[in-house]
Amino acid sequence: MIDIKNVVILGANGTMGAGCGEVFAAGGCDVLLLARAAEKAHEGLVTAQNLAKSQRIADRFSVGTYDGDLEEAVAKADLIFEALAEDIELKQEFFTRIDRCRRPHAIVATVSSGLSIAAMAHGRSESFRRNFLGLHLYNPPNVIVGTEVIPHADTDPRLVPEIVRMLETRFGRAAIITADTPAFAGNRIGFKFLNEAAILAGNFGVAFIDYLLGPHTGRAMAPLATVDLVGWDVHKAIVDNVYAHTEDEAHATFAMPAYMQPLLEHGHLGNKTPERGGFYRRVKEGKQRFNLVLDPATGAYKDMRDAPLRPIAFVEEMKRLNRFGRYQQAFRVFAEAAGPEADLARRVLLGYVSYGLNRVGENEVVRSARDIDRIMGFGFNWAPPTALVDMIGMRTTIRLLEAQHLPVPHVLEQAAQHPDQRLFREPHVNIGRFFAG
Repeated sequence: MIDIKNVVILGANGTMGAGCGEVFAAGGCDVLLLARAAEKAHEGLVTAQNLAKSQRIADRFSVGTYDGDLEEAVAKADLIFEALAEDIELKQEFFTRIDRCRRPHAIVATVSSGLSIAAMAHGRSESFRRNFLGLHLYNPPNVIVGTEVIPHADTDPRLVPEIVRMLETRFGRAAIITADTPAFAGNRIGFKFLNEAAILAGNFGVAFIDYLLGPHTGRAMAPLATVDLVGWDVHKAIVDNVYAHTEDEAHATFAMPAYMQPLLEHGHLGNKTPERGGFYRRVKEGKQRFNLVLDPATGAYKDMRDAPLRPIAFVEEMKRLNRFGRYQQAFRVFAEAAGPEADLARRVLLGYVSYGLNRVGENEVVRSARDIDRIMGFGFNWAPPTALVDMIGMRTTIRLLEAQHLPVPHVLEQAAQHPDQRLFREPHVNIGRFFAG
């Protein structure tokens, strides 16, 4: 049985390093935060305190530097948790140092959001490889509990279920096991949807796509606003990785839109660059604050107040019904609405259902539909694919998938034999949480 008492965090001054440190400390671990300089490690401690909204959590932390403290700390650690930049050469440089001084059974984990776990372990000792795996937590990890556990071929198979058990019972995570594939499960499915929205924005406009595919379709916030929150640089890294290293039925939807590249090169990263913006840019005139929206055709920003969106009847009706908790009725409106806007919305949302559930199988990313549901529901805070099927109805979903020429997942073909049974069966979850945006 795994007993984690001492945790060392590399990359403590980053958002994920500090956030994951808070999760481990809240679960009763003593946590050493390491960074290249002591003041940077202290910044991580302050961030962890702010996330926990408690000064006392500092009692669980100490800080140090890579040059002064890494070897001694790693030699005592039960878990060495790497949260460095998404640069495989940088990570391997530190893994070489860790391999020299870690204890034989100490666990080494990376929070990488999509790099190959096997590639990171390549060249390390047998003991390192057997005790190395990915632990992909989502940002902010103290709020979003979805977690992916990613073993590679050499990971000790006995370790994996123990890690899952520990994450769920001690640290309050909703953990799933995924294959070591590009972007794993959550980001592969989620960024397919986000990048498809970005592609469509080139033809239909940013504000229109966010309105059409907004929270009423079962997500915490509109898709292009989500890309701004995540960061265009992160978005590009994820979709480029999937596009380069996979070849599936939705391959084209991972091609980064051409209009985004020059903006990226000029420092438009979304919310992290407020003076430049991303799809949106927040501005202030006197006491007024308002949004400018990107025109993909020109790369310029326009005042959203100058061209208000025309309300679409089925969208407004779905929003109204969701406010009263009438989710099935809302999706009946979605399924039956006529017109090109409704067809477009169905194509994208049903594409999410099809693509997500097609990642289930013996040689796919996960083994069960519940894994996809948990990571999309508790990692992205999006309505899980099977929850949408339940809202739309099994037979109607299959009919709409076929009408859009989207692959009908084997999961749905099997479930269609019992069309009246609900697919989403996560205990203690009110489905309304996914439509409250």
